[in-house]
Amino acid sequence: MEYTTIIKPKNKLWEVDFKEIWQYRDLLTMFVKRDIVTQYKQTILGPTWYLIQPALTTIMYMVVFGGIAGISTDGLPQPLFYLSGIVLWQYFSDCLNKTSSTFTANQHIFGKVYFPRLIAPISTVISNLLRMGIQFLLFISIY
Repeated sequence: MEYTTIIKPKNKLWEVDFKEIWQYRDLLTMFVKRDIVTQYKQTILGPTWYLIQPALTTIMYMVVFGGIAGISTDGLPQPLFYLSGIVLWQYFSDCLNKTSSTFTANQHIFGKVYFPRLIAPISTVISNLLRMGIQFLLFISIY
């Protein structure tokens, strides 16, 4: 008689244990702080890049699309029109790019200690959300 071993996962794919994630909320906040601090730590202007980057991109769009190409914004002020798209697009693209590489970037941590693996991409999304909040304040101040 021959036996076959079947290995099944403890949870299904879409079963997320929010209780376990809540238990590791301190680690989540540490990861978020790490993401925010390391992004612009070695630069001269530091976290002001959160405001400078979308402002410079907006100015560039105003020159290229509004000035050179002459594309209309249908009566909306050009800074508001371009900044609204830049802030939202930057949040989406950064979340997509950084969460896709989060497991390979943090593999040295995963092998050493146990914690819910979902903490790493959640921390990336939250740190990008904080950055988008700061940039949204810039948008509101222009509005």
